[in-house]
Amino acid sequence: MALKDLFRSTRGKMLPQTNSRNHEGAPAYELDSRTALAQLAATGCFGSTFYVSGREQLDLVLEHAGKCEPEFVAKVAVYARERGFMKDMPAVLLAHLSTRGPEGVALMKQVFSRVIDNGRMLRNFVQVMRSGQLGRKSLGTAPKREVQKWLAGRSAMQLFRDSIGNDPSLVDVVKMVHPKPSSDEQKAMYGYLLGREYDAEKLPGDVRKYEAWKQGEANGEVPNVPYRMLDGLSLGKSEWTAIAKRARWHETRMNLNTYQRHGVFDVLDLRRIVATRLASQEEVRKAKVFPYQLLVAWKAASDVPSEVQSALQDAMEHAVANVPRLAGRVVICPDVSGSMAWSPITGHRRGSTSVVRCIDVAGLIAAALLRQNDKARVIPFETDVCNIRLNPRDSVMTLANQLAQIGGGGTRCSAPLSLLRREKAKVDTVIFVSDNESWVDARGSNGWSGSTAMLDEWEKLRTRSPGAKLICIDLTPNIHKQAIDRPDILNVGGFSDTVFDIVAQFAKSDGDARHWADLIDQTEL
Repeated sequence: MALKDLFRSTRGKMLPQTNSRNHEGAPAYELDSRTALAQLAATGCFGSTFYVSGREQLDLVLEHAGKCEPEFVAKVAVYARERGFMKDMPAVLLAHLSTRGPEGVALMKQVFSRVIDNGRMLRNFVQVMRSGQLGRKSLGTAPKREVQKWLAGRSAMQLFRDSIGNDPSLVDVVKMVHPKPSSDEQKAMYGYLLGREYDAEKLPGDVRKYEAWKQGEANGEVPNVPYRMLDGLSLGKSEWTAIAKRARWHETRMNLNTYQRHGVFDVLDLRRIVATRLASQEEVRKAKVFPYQLLVAWKAASDVPSEVQSALQDAMEHAVANVPRLAGRVVICPDVSGSMAWSPITGHRRGSTSVVRCIDVAGLIAAALLRQNDKARVIPFETDVCNIRLNPRDSVMTLANQLAQIGGGGTRCSAPLSLLRREKAKVDTVIFVSDNESWVDARGSNGWSGSTAMLDEWEKLRTRSPGAKLICIDLTPNIHKQAIDRPDILNVGGFSDTVFDIVAQFAKSDGDARHWADLIDQTEL
């Protein structure tokens, strides 16, 4: 008879062997280059996270972009900008395409206007191209022509609004590429921006009013220009009231406390105008707001009138309106470990580090899912599972805040699955929101089977729920995972509301779902 200790049948032995180590040195599965590039593009902001520096992120992006077909790189760049709302990463991928030979240059031209959709994105692209990080310190012929073409398509007022920002400024870009004005108005605007001779009558009326206002010749009327154009100037209650009346959605969100300090909300009509604007479903959609940005505003605006605070909560409900209602028994597992609590969602960035941490966003996603799936079970975890009672009728803001207040230990992604297995629970969909840096469960009591503990526990849990699906949402820029993509397992990264669409598609599929990189590959160029 064969030795039982050596030839004992175990499910875990049939699972794929891990092929890498995560940043904690624990066994993990390494992402293929297509999925790795998608993960980095959807979560990387080149700020230092708990595990990865900005320099390491850039090296990984260029490494994996170089291993992918240029067409897929172009699709990731478009996806990261249009669906992920990212800023630096799409510019880097666009710049990378310009170094990939004739095919890459052709694709760079093809998607340029979709990735570079405002003045800030243009400045990001130029900065990346001239940094030397991609092997050159000049734009090169083809990128220069695309910048010229982009500028030619802007109206004089758009160029004026695009001139906000530095390093490089729009003026620096204009001096660099020497665009030929496409109209008399553009010619006047270029002269105005460059400090050269220009025909003032050809400037947009709001720019002329702006110059007159700076000289004290506008009878106190505040010109209709971006509020950042007015920084450093003496503004009082009447000026800020005028600004608040016509501000755009993001400008409103960012200036609530300023409005409060200057007495804008003393005017009841202004409270109503601001609250209505913030709560508008159409305005929220057009603003392409990250849900976490609303969480920041809500936390910061504790002294503003209650109707404005309520409007922020309404805006949050709109921002997560495409959260899916999932059939059957749903379990949501937010990671509340120490690494999640330490890392800002966009990483540590000199002078612009977000106050929102990965744990806040994990709580926010879990809360949004709970609001739409009020029978769902929430199992936060760190070294072990955390006990918490949540009321699904609370607002997304309140629920997210509750979840972010717990935890702080190590990371053990298998903990919720282990609990469900011990309870002999049946499940239909299990959703993890984590940084996937599991290490506490690197060794089990019976020794290491070759797969991760998370995948091993999932396989055991599926014996009672053979049709169940596991969805792993990763919030950080890394190239490892704890469970492999399979018909029953999805790995997706990012923190825009696009993640909810992908979750919904996968949850509804019947074993024929496309995985994340494949979905990106369906992007029309």
